[in-house]
Amino acid sequence: MSNWTPFRRLSMPWKNRPQDVQHSAVSDETREPPVVPEKQTVVLLHGPKQPYQVTEGYTVPKPDDEHEVLVKVQVIGLNPIDWKAPDFNFGIPELPYISGREFSGDVVQLPAKPSRLRLGEKVIAISTDYRDLKKAAYQEYAVAFDYNVVKLPPQISLREGATLGVAFVAAVLALGVSMGVDFSSVLDGPDLLTSLKKIGPEKLPADIRAECVDGIQEHERAKSGDWLVVWGGSATSANLSIQLARLAGLKVLVVVDKAKHGLRLSNHRVLRPDLLVDSHDPARAIDIIRANTQGKARFGIDTRGRDTASHLLRALAPDYVPSTANGSPPSPPATPESSTLLSAHLIGLTGLPKGEAPDGVMFHTVPIKLFHEVPEIGLALVTWLERLLEKGLLTAPEIVDVEKGFESINGALDRMRRGEISGGKLVVEVA
Repeated sequence: MSNWTPFRRLSMPWKNRPQDVQHSAVSDETREPPVVPEKQTVVLLHGPKQPYQVTEGYTVPKPDDEHEVLVKVQVIGLNPIDWKAPDFNFGIPELPYISGREFSGDVVQLPAKPSRLRLGEKVIAISTDYRDLKKAAYQEYAVAFDYNVVKLPPQISLREGATLGVAFVAAVLALGVSMGVDFSSVLDGPDLLTSLKKIGPEKLPADIRAECVDGIQEHERAKSGDWLVVWGGSATSANLSIQLARLAGLKVLVVVDKAKHGLRLSNHRVLRPDLLVDSHDPARAIDIIRANTQGKARFGIDTRGRDTASHLLRALAPDYVPSTANGSPPSPPATPESSTLLSAHLIGLTGLPKGEAPDGVMFHTVPIKLFHEVPEIGLALVTWLERLLEKGLLTAPEIVDVEKGFESINGALDRMRRGEISGGKLVVEVA
Protein backbone atom coordinates (compact mmCIF):
# COMPACT_ATOMS: atom_id res chain seq x y z
CA MET A 1 0.00 0.00 0.00
CA SER A 2 1.26 3.47 -0.77
CA ASN A 3 1.36 6.22 1.83
CA TRP A 4 -1.49 8.36 0.67
CA THR A 5 -3.91 10.57 2.50
CA PRO A 6 -7.57 10.22 1.46
CA PHE A 7 -8.71 13.38 -0.25
CA ARG A 8 -11.22 15.21 1.92
CA ARG A 9 -13.88 17.34 0.36
CA LEU A 10 -13.70 20.94 1.51
CA SER A 11 -16.67 23.13 2.17
CA MET A 12 -15.59 25.73 -0.36
CA PRO A 13 -16.02 25.00 -4.08
CA TRP A 14 -13.09 23.83 -6.23
CA LYS A 15 -12.59 27.14 -7.97
CA ASN A 16 -12.19 29.08 -4.71
CA ARG A 17 -9.64 26.85 -3.01
CA PRO A 18 -6.35 28.63 -2.38
CA GLN A 19 -4.27 26.02 -4.22
CA ASP A 20 -6.46 26.31 -7.32
CA VAL A 21 -6.68 30.10 -7.63
CA GLN A 22 -6.08 31.13 -11.22
CA HIS A 23 -3.93 34.13 -12.02
CA SER A 24 -4.49 36.24 -15.06
CA ALA A 25 -1.99 36.00 -17.88
CA VAL A 26 0.91 38.44 -17.75
CA SER A 27 -0.08 41.44 -19.80
CA ASP A 28 3.45 42.83 -20.29
CA GLU A 29 4.97 40.55 -22.91
CA THR A 30 8.31 42.36 -22.63
CA ARG A 31 8.89 41.44 -18.98
CA GLU A 32 11.93 39.39 -18.08
CA PRO A 33 11.24 35.65 -18.17
CA PRO A 34 11.53 33.73 -14.90
CA VAL A 35 14.86 32.14 -14.09
CA VAL A 36 14.89 28.49 -15.17
CA PRO A 37 17.44 26.25 -13.45
CA GLU A 38 19.89 24.11 -15.38
CA LYS A 39 18.99 20.97 -13.43
CA GLN A 40 15.71 19.48 -12.26
CA THR A 41 14.07 16.49 -10.59
CA VAL A 42 12.54 13.86 -12.87
CA VAL A 43 10.91 10.45 -12.45
CA LEU A 44 12.68 7.76 -14.48
CA LEU A 45 11.79 4.25 -15.57
CA HIS A 46 14.92 2.10 -15.85
CA GLY A 47 13.31 -1.11 -17.08
CA PRO A 48 10.10 -3.11 -17.59
CA LYS A 49 8.24 -4.21 -14.47
CA GLN A 50 10.29 -1.82 -12.33
CA PRO A 51 9.04 1.09 -10.22
CA TYR A 52 9.76 4.63 -11.32
CA GLN A 53 12.76 6.29 -9.65
CA VAL A 54 12.78 9.92 -8.47
CA THR A 55 16.07 11.32 -9.81
CA GLU A 56 17.69 14.68 -9.10
CA GLY A 57 20.24 16.61 -11.15
CA TYR A 58 18.64 15.88 -14.52
CA THR A 59 19.13 18.47 -17.25
CA VAL A 60 16.18 20.79 -17.89
CA PRO A 61 15.07 20.37 -21.53
CA LYS A 62 15.51 23.32 -23.85
CA PRO A 63 13.05 24.34 -26.56
CA ASP A 64 14.78 24.05 -29.93
CA ASP A 65 11.95 24.52 -32.40
CA GLU A 66 10.07 27.66 -33.43
CA HIS A 67 6.88 26.16 -32.01
CA GLU A 68 8.27 24.95 -28.68
CA VAL A 69 7.61 26.52 -25.27
CA LEU A 70 8.81 25.53 -21.81
CA VAL A 71 6.25 24.85 -19.08
CA LYS A 72 6.79 24.49 -15.34
CA VAL A 73 4.83 21.37 -14.40
CA GLN A 74 2.33 21.91 -11.58
CA VAL A 75 -0.22 19.06 -11.80
CA ILE A 76 0.11 15.73 -13.64
CA GLY A 77 -2.86 13.72 -14.86
CA LEU A 78 -2.23 9.97 -14.55
CA ASN A 79 -3.31 7.62 -17.32
CA PRO A 80 -3.55 3.80 -17.51
CA ILE A 81 -0.68 3.77 -20.03
CA ASP A 82 1.62 5.04 -17.25
CA TRP A 83 1.44 1.67 -15.48
CA LYS A 84 0.54 -0.62 -18.38
CA ALA A 85 3.60 0.36 -20.43
CA PRO A 86 6.16 -0.84 -17.84
CA ASP A 87 4.05 -3.80 -16.74
CA PHE A 88 3.60 -5.17 -20.27
CA ASN A 89 6.75 -3.68 -21.85
CA PHE A 90 5.29 -1.61 -24.68
CA GLY A 91 5.40 2.05 -25.65
CA ILE A 92 8.87 2.50 -24.15
CA PRO A 93 11.14 3.74 -26.96
CA GLU A 94 14.28 4.10 -24.80
CA LEU A 95 15.61 3.60 -21.30
CA PRO A 96 15.77 5.33 -18.93
CA TYR A 97 12.35 6.65 -19.87
CA ILE A 98 10.29 9.63 -18.69
CA SER A 99 6.55 8.99 -18.77
CA GLY A 100 3.44 11.15 -18.44
CA ARG A 101 1.18 12.37 -21.21
CA GLU A 102 -0.68 15.37 -19.74
CA PHE A 103 -0.06 18.11 -17.24
CA SER A 104 -0.96 21.66 -16.34
CA GLY A 105 1.39 24.45 -15.32
CA ASP A 106 2.90 27.84 -16.13
CA VAL A 107 4.57 29.01 -19.34
CA VAL A 108 8.13 30.05 -18.43
CA GLN A 109 9.80 30.32 -21.83
CA LEU A 110 8.43 31.30 -25.26
CA PRO A 111 9.77 30.73 -28.78
CA ALA A 112 11.67 33.53 -30.50
CA LYS A 113 8.82 34.08 -32.95
CA PRO A 114 5.56 35.81 -31.93
CA SER A 115 3.36 33.40 -29.99
CA ARG A 116 -0.30 33.05 -29.05
CA LEU A 117 0.92 32.31 -25.50
CA ARG A 118 2.29 34.60 -22.79
CA LEU A 119 4.80 34.17 -20.01
CA GLY A 120 3.16 33.14 -16.76
CA GLU A 121 0.01 31.89 -18.48
CA LYS A 122 -1.75 28.88 -16.96
CA VAL A 123 -1.98 26.10 -19.53
CA ILE A 124 -2.67 22.44 -20.22
CA ALA A 125 0.12 20.70 -22.13
CA ILE A 126 -0.94 17.57 -24.02
CA SER A 127 1.93 15.25 -24.93
CA THR A 128 0.69 12.59 -27.33
CA ASP A 129 4.22 12.14 -28.71
CA TYR A 130 5.50 9.51 -26.27
CA ARG A 131 8.85 9.22 -28.11
CA ASP A 132 9.98 12.75 -27.21
CA LEU A 133 11.05 12.64 -23.56
CA LYS A 134 11.41 16.38 -23.19
CA LYS A 135 7.62 16.64 -23.61
CA ALA A 136 6.85 14.08 -20.89
CA ALA A 137 5.02 15.07 -17.71
CA TYR A 138 7.11 13.34 -15.03
CA GLN A 139 9.60 16.20 -14.63
CA GLU A 140 9.70 19.71 -13.19
CA TYR A 141 9.98 21.44 -16.57
CA ALA A 142 8.70 20.09 -19.89
CA VAL A 143 8.65 21.29 -23.47
CA ALA A 144 5.44 21.51 -25.48
CA PHE A 145 4.48 22.61 -28.97
CA ASP A 146 2.52 25.86 -28.80
CA TYR A 147 -0.14 24.22 -30.98
CA ASN A 148 -0.52 21.43 -28.38
CA VAL A 149 -1.04 23.83 -25.46
CA VAL A 150 -4.44 24.92 -24.12
CA LYS A 151 -4.82 28.26 -22.34
CA LEU A 152 -6.89 27.77 -19.19
CA PRO A 153 -9.76 30.16 -18.53
CA PRO A 154 -9.93 31.55 -14.98
CA GLN A 155 -12.80 29.28 -13.96
CA ILE A 156 -10.82 26.06 -14.67
CA SER A 157 -8.26 25.09 -12.03
CA LEU A 158 -4.87 23.56 -12.70
CA ARG A 159 -6.12 20.33 -11.14
CA GLU A 160 -9.13 20.21 -13.44
CA GLY A 161 -6.95 21.08 -16.42
CA ALA A 162 -4.72 18.06 -15.79
CA THR A 163 -7.70 15.71 -16.33
CA LEU A 164 -8.65 16.84 -19.83
CA GLY A 165 -5.91 16.59 -22.41
CA VAL A 166 -5.35 13.13 -23.85
CA ALA A 167 -8.98 12.06 -23.46
CA PHE A 168 -10.16 15.18 -25.28
CA VAL A 169 -7.76 14.64 -28.19
CA ALA A 170 -8.70 10.96 -28.50
CA ALA A 171 -12.42 11.77 -28.36
CA VAL A 172 -12.29 14.55 -30.97
CA LEU A 173 -10.21 12.47 -33.40
CA ALA A 174 -12.40 9.39 -32.91
CA LEU A 175 -15.57 11.35 -33.52
CA GLY A 176 -14.27 13.84 -36.06
CA VAL A 177 -12.04 11.61 -38.21
CA SER A 178 -13.14 8.00 -37.73
CA MET A 179 -16.85 8.87 -37.53
CA GLY A 180 -16.76 12.04 -39.63
CA VAL A 181 -18.63 14.26 -37.14
CA ASP A 182 -18.66 17.92 -38.20
CA PHE A 183 -18.31 20.20 -35.15
CA SER A 184 -18.42 23.48 -37.07
CA SER A 185 -21.83 24.38 -35.58
CA VAL A 186 -20.46 24.15 -32.03
CA LEU A 187 -18.48 27.35 -31.33
CA ASP A 188 -16.91 27.11 -34.78
CA GLY A 189 -15.39 23.73 -33.99
CA PRO A 190 -13.37 21.64 -36.46
CA ASP A 191 -14.69 19.80 -39.48
CA LEU A 192 -11.69 17.49 -39.49
CA LEU A 193 -12.45 15.51 -42.64
CA THR A 194 -12.75 18.71 -44.67
CA SER A 195 -9.56 20.06 -43.10
CA LEU A 196 -7.67 16.87 -43.94
CA LYS A 197 -8.73 17.11 -47.57
CA LYS A 198 -7.35 20.66 -47.72
CA ILE A 199 -4.09 19.62 -46.07
CA GLY A 200 -3.63 16.75 -48.52
CA PRO A 201 -2.58 13.13 -47.92
CA GLU A 202 1.07 13.78 -48.74
CA LYS A 203 1.42 15.88 -45.56
CA LEU A 204 -0.03 13.20 -43.29
CA PRO A 205 2.05 10.55 -41.48
CA ALA A 206 2.13 7.42 -43.64
CA ASP A 207 0.94 5.03 -40.93
CA ILE A 208 -2.31 6.95 -40.30
CA ARG A 209 -2.94 8.16 -43.85
CA ALA A 210 -5.47 5.43 -44.72
CA GLU A 211 -7.56 6.16 -41.63
CA CYS A 212 -7.55 9.88 -42.37
CA VAL A 213 -8.25 9.65 -46.10
CA ASP A 214 -10.24 6.43 -46.57
CA GLY A 215 -11.58 5.70 -43.10
CA ILE A 216 -15.15 6.84 -43.77
CA GLN A 217 -16.97 7.88 -46.93
CA GLU A 218 -18.68 11.24 -47.14
CA HIS A 219 -22.19 9.79 -47.29
CA GLU A 220 -21.56 7.68 -44.15
CA ARG A 221 -20.50 10.49 -41.83
CA ALA A 222 -22.21 10.56 -38.43
CA LYS A 223 -24.81 13.27 -38.11
CA SER A 224 -27.23 14.64 -35.55
CA GLY A 225 -29.73 11.98 -34.45
CA ASP A 226 -27.43 8.99 -35.11
CA TRP A 227 -26.71 6.56 -32.29
CA LEU A 228 -23.26 6.24 -30.69
CA VAL A 229 -22.65 3.19 -28.48
CA VAL A 230 -19.87 3.64 -25.91
CA TRP A 231 -18.78 0.36 -24.31
CA GLY A 232 -16.88 1.13 -21.10
CA GLY A 233 -18.58 4.34 -20.07
CA SER A 234 -16.62 4.97 -16.87
CA ALA A 235 -13.34 5.80 -18.64
CA THR A 236 -12.15 9.40 -18.97
CA SER A 237 -12.07 8.97 -22.75
CA ALA A 238 -15.72 7.89 -22.59
CA ASN A 239 -16.53 10.97 -20.52
CA LEU A 240 -15.22 13.34 -23.17
CA SER A 241 -16.62 11.27 -26.06
CA ILE A 242 -20.09 11.40 -24.51
CA GLN A 243 -19.94 15.15 -23.96
CA LEU A 244 -18.71 15.93 -27.47
CA ALA A 245 -21.17 13.53 -29.10
CA ARG A 246 -24.05 15.23 -27.29
CA LEU A 247 -22.83 18.66 -28.41
CA ALA A 248 -22.97 17.37 -32.00
CA GLY A 249 -26.55 16.12 -31.54
CA LEU A 250 -25.83 12.39 -31.43
CA LYS A 251 -27.88 10.04 -29.26
CA VAL A 252 -25.64 8.20 -26.80
CA LEU A 253 -26.02 4.66 -25.46
CA VAL A 254 -23.53 3.76 -22.72
CA VAL A 255 -22.63 0.22 -21.63
CA VAL A 256 -21.19 0.17 -18.12
CA ASP A 257 -21.06 -1.82 -14.90
CA LYS A 258 -24.27 -0.45 -13.41
CA ALA A 259 -23.45 -1.82 -9.96
CA LYS A 260 -20.48 0.56 -9.85
CA HIS A 261 -21.51 3.46 -12.04
CA GLY A 262 -25.23 3.18 -12.79
CA LEU A 263 -26.57 5.68 -10.27
CA ARG A 264 -23.80 8.22 -10.92
CA LEU A 265 -24.25 8.18 -14.70
CA SER A 266 -28.04 8.04 -14.69
CA ASN A 267 -28.18 11.17 -12.52
CA HIS A 268 -25.19 12.99 -13.96
CA ARG A 269 -25.89 16.51 -15.18
CA VAL A 270 -23.53 16.19 -18.16
CA LEU A 271 -22.97 12.48 -18.80
CA ARG A 272 -26.50 11.09 -18.45
CA PRO A 273 -26.96 9.02 -21.63
CA ASP A 274 -30.08 8.45 -23.69
CA LEU A 275 -29.86 4.79 -22.70
CA LEU A 276 -27.76 3.12 -19.98
CA VAL A 277 -27.10 -0.62 -20.37
CA ASP A 278 -25.54 -3.00 -17.85
CA SER A 279 -22.37 -4.76 -19.03
CA HIS A 280 -22.72 -7.67 -16.57
CA ASP A 281 -24.28 -9.97 -19.19
CA PRO A 282 -22.73 -9.05 -22.58
CA ALA A 283 -25.17 -11.17 -24.60
CA ARG A 284 -28.11 -9.47 -22.93
CA ALA A 285 -26.48 -6.07 -23.43
CA ILE A 286 -26.14 -6.77 -27.16
CA ASP A 287 -29.83 -7.73 -27.36
CA ILE A 288 -30.83 -4.52 -25.57
CA ILE A 289 -28.71 -2.37 -27.87
CA ARG A 290 -30.08 -3.91 -31.04
CA ALA A 291 -33.68 -3.85 -29.83
CA ASN A 292 -33.68 -0.25 -28.59
CA THR A 293 -31.88 1.16 -31.62
CA GLN A 294 -33.87 -1.09 -33.97
CA GLY A 295 -30.57 -2.36 -35.33
CA LYS A 296 -29.69 1.12 -36.61
CA ALA A 297 -26.72 1.84 -34.33
CA ARG A 298 -23.78 2.24 -36.72
CA PHE A 299 -21.14 3.87 -34.54
CA GLY A 300 -19.36 2.43 -31.53
CA ILE A 301 -16.39 3.35 -29.34
CA ASP A 302 -14.84 0.73 -27.07
CA THR A 303 -12.61 1.97 -24.23
CA ARG A 304 -11.69 -1.32 -22.57
CA GLY A 305 -10.05 -3.86 -24.89
CA ARG A 306 -10.36 -6.67 -27.42
CA ASP A 307 -13.00 -8.72 -25.58
CA THR A 308 -15.46 -5.87 -25.11
CA ALA A 309 -14.73 -4.60 -28.62
CA SER A 310 -15.85 -8.04 -29.84
CA HIS A 311 -19.13 -7.63 -27.95
CA LEU A 312 -19.57 -4.20 -29.48
CA LEU A 313 -18.96 -5.66 -32.94
CA ARG A 314 -21.90 -8.03 -32.48
CA ALA A 315 -24.07 -5.13 -31.35
CA LEU A 316 -23.27 -3.09 -34.47
CA ALA A 317 -22.86 -5.72 -37.20
CA PRO A 318 -25.67 -6.16 -39.74
CA ASP A 319 -27.89 -9.20 -39.17
CA TYR A 320 -26.82 -10.75 -42.44
CA VAL A 321 -23.19 -10.75 -43.52
CA PRO A 322 -22.77 -11.99 -47.12
CA SER A 323 -19.91 -14.38 -47.80
CA THR A 324 -17.19 -13.56 -50.33
CA ALA A 325 -14.94 -15.72 -52.41
CA ASN A 326 -11.81 -14.33 -50.88
CA GLY A 327 -12.98 -14.19 -47.28
CA SER A 328 -13.54 -11.05 -45.24
CA PRO A 329 -12.50 -7.74 -46.82
CA PRO A 330 -9.70 -5.68 -45.34
CA SER A 331 -10.50 -2.85 -42.98
CA PRO A 332 -11.56 -0.38 -44.15
CA PRO A 333 -13.25 -2.11 -47.13
CA ALA A 334 -13.45 -0.32 -50.45
CA THR A 335 -16.84 1.33 -50.87
CA PRO A 336 -17.78 3.08 -54.13
CA GLU A 337 -18.38 6.81 -53.76
CA SER A 338 -21.85 6.42 -55.22
CA SER A 339 -22.87 3.58 -52.93
CA THR A 340 -25.72 4.18 -50.50
CA LEU A 341 -24.65 1.27 -48.25
CA LEU A 342 -24.16 2.49 -44.71
CA SER A 343 -21.48 0.55 -42.86
CA ALA A 344 -21.07 0.17 -39.13
CA HIS A 345 -17.94 1.81 -37.69
CA LEU A 346 -16.18 0.41 -34.62
CA ILE A 347 -13.41 2.43 -32.97
CA GLY A 348 -11.13 0.61 -30.56
CA LEU A 349 -9.30 2.93 -28.18
CA THR A 350 -7.37 0.07 -26.56
CA GLY A 351 -7.88 -2.84 -28.96
CA LEU A 352 -9.99 -4.29 -31.76
CA PRO A 353 -11.56 -7.73 -32.30
CA LYS A 354 -9.28 -10.42 -33.73
CA GLY A 355 -9.17 -10.83 -37.49
CA GLU A 356 -10.47 -8.71 -40.31
CA ALA A 357 -13.63 -6.68 -40.11
CA PRO A 358 -16.66 -8.57 -41.49
CA ASP A 359 -18.66 -7.26 -44.41
CA GLY A 360 -20.64 -4.19 -43.49
CA VAL A 361 -18.30 -3.20 -40.63
CA MET A 362 -15.20 -1.02 -40.61
CA PHE A 363 -12.58 -1.08 -37.87
CA HIS A 364 -10.86 2.15 -36.82
CA THR A 365 -7.93 3.15 -34.66
CA VAL A 366 -7.64 6.77 -33.60
CA PRO A 367 -5.02 8.67 -35.66
CA ILE A 368 -3.51 10.32 -32.58
CA LYS A 369 -0.39 11.46 -34.49
CA LEU A 370 -2.48 14.10 -36.22
CA PHE A 371 -2.43 16.14 -33.03
CA HIS A 372 1.33 16.58 -32.68
CA GLU A 373 2.54 16.01 -36.26
CA VAL A 374 0.09 18.21 -38.16
CA PRO A 375 0.16 21.73 -36.64
CA GLU A 376 -3.08 22.83 -38.33
CA ILE A 377 -4.97 19.99 -36.64
CA GLY A 378 -3.32 20.42 -33.25
CA LEU A 379 -4.04 24.16 -33.22
CA ALA A 380 -7.67 23.65 -34.30
CA LEU A 381 -8.23 21.21 -31.42
CA VAL A 382 -6.64 23.24 -28.62
CA THR A 383 -8.24 26.55 -29.60
CA TRP A 384 -11.64 24.85 -29.80
CA LEU A 385 -11.09 23.34 -26.35
CA GLU A 386 -10.28 26.83 -25.07
CA ARG A 387 -13.61 28.11 -26.37
CA LEU A 388 -15.54 25.14 -24.98
CA LEU A 389 -14.05 25.63 -21.52
CA GLU A 390 -14.52 29.40 -21.60
CA LYS A 391 -18.21 29.04 -22.49
CA GLY A 392 -18.80 26.16 -20.07
CA LEU A 393 -19.86 23.71 -22.79
CA LEU A 394 -17.35 21.07 -21.68
CA THR A 395 -16.91 19.85 -18.12
CA ALA A 396 -13.67 18.42 -16.73
CA PRO A 397 -13.84 14.80 -15.54
CA GLU A 398 -14.28 14.29 -11.81
CA ILE A 399 -11.11 14.17 -9.72
CA VAL A 400 -11.18 11.00 -7.63
CA ASP A 401 -8.14 11.93 -5.55
CA VAL A 402 -5.08 14.17 -5.42
CA GLU A 403 -1.63 12.81 -4.58
CA LYS A 404 1.30 15.04 -3.61
CA GLY A 405 4.84 15.07 -5.00
CA PHE A 406 6.85 12.97 -7.45
CA GLU A 407 7.50 10.40 -4.72
CA SER A 408 3.75 9.59 -4.65
CA ILE A 409 3.59 8.50 -8.30
CA ASN A 410 4.44 4.82 -7.75
CA GLY A 411 1.83 4.47 -5.02
CA ALA A 412 -0.73 6.28 -7.16
CA LEU A 413 -0.09 3.94 -10.08
CA ASP A 414 -0.43 0.96 -7.72
CA ARG A 415 -3.92 2.19 -6.88
CA MET A 416 -4.73 2.24 -10.58
CA ARG A 417 -3.31 -1.27 -11.04
CA ARG A 418 -5.60 -2.54 -8.29
CA GLY A 419 -8.63 -0.97 -9.95
CA GLU A 420 -9.24 1.50 -7.12
CA ILE A 421 -9.55 4.47 -9.48
CA SER A 422 -12.73 4.37 -11.52
CA GLY A 423 -15.20 6.89 -12.83
CA GLY A 424 -12.78 9.78 -12.61
CA LYS A 425 -9.19 10.92 -12.64
CA LEU A 426 -6.27 10.63 -10.23
CA VAL A 427 -3.87 13.58 -10.36
CA VAL A 428 -0.52 14.34 -8.77
CA GLU A 429 0.26 17.84 -7.59
CA VAL A 430 4.04 18.30 -7.84
CA ALA A 431 4.66 22.01 -7.34
